[in-house]
Amino acid sequence: MTDLDASPPFDSAVATRRGDDGTTGLLFGGDRIAKDDLRTEAYGTIDEAVAALGLARAELVRASAPITLAAGDLAGIVLGIQRSLFVAAAELATQPAAWDRQVDGVSRVSLEMVDELEALLARTEAEIVMPTEFVVPGETAVSAALEVARTILRRAERRAVTLGAQELIPGPHLLPYLNRLADLLWVLARAAEQAEARSAPPSRPDRRAGPVTRSTP
Repeated sequence: MTDLDASPPFDSAVATRRGDDGTTGLLFGGDRIAKDDLRTEAYGTIDEAVAALGLARAELVRASAPITLAAGDLAGIVLGIQRSLFVAAAELATQPAAWDRQVDGVSRVSLEMVDELEALLARTEAEIVMPTEFVVPGETAVSAALEVARTILRRAERRAVTLGAQELIPGPHLLPYLNRLADLLWVLARAAEQAEARSAPPSRPDRRAGPVTRSTP
């Protein structure tokens, strides 16, 4: 008898003990996979990005005044992004035998989701002063959290590229979605800074940040 077999029964709505052997289930069932499987690593990294965006949204919610962009309230925009990432995670968490059960915009990234990101990116770019070189994150709490989410999302993108090379991505829009979203988060970080009349310092110490002349939405 193992220590696990000897464990007393317990009642939990979350812990099932099924993952104690290092495996996890996928969205539509089927064979369980290892928790360090590349698919688990990919959608788990997206989960990290969602959590990092939660930090940004928490900062926005507790701020004395909302940050309003041309595309809308930044806290609402971040919440929308968090929700859309659940769709991307669902696509990655589906085994090939169940790909035909996925639904665009629900459990598989759709072209419309990519188009929405591009429209949001264009509107936000139009109202910020674009840095002319690399910048150092951390000028404000919101922009720093957005940058953390961006770098985590880039890691998810790298994992997804590897999955794509193994033909383990069901749809054609996941990779463009992740790529475009990471770009958007960088732009939103700059917008968050400039909404507070701040500007991220350039990466080179001999340079100075340019003046902030953000336009009014």
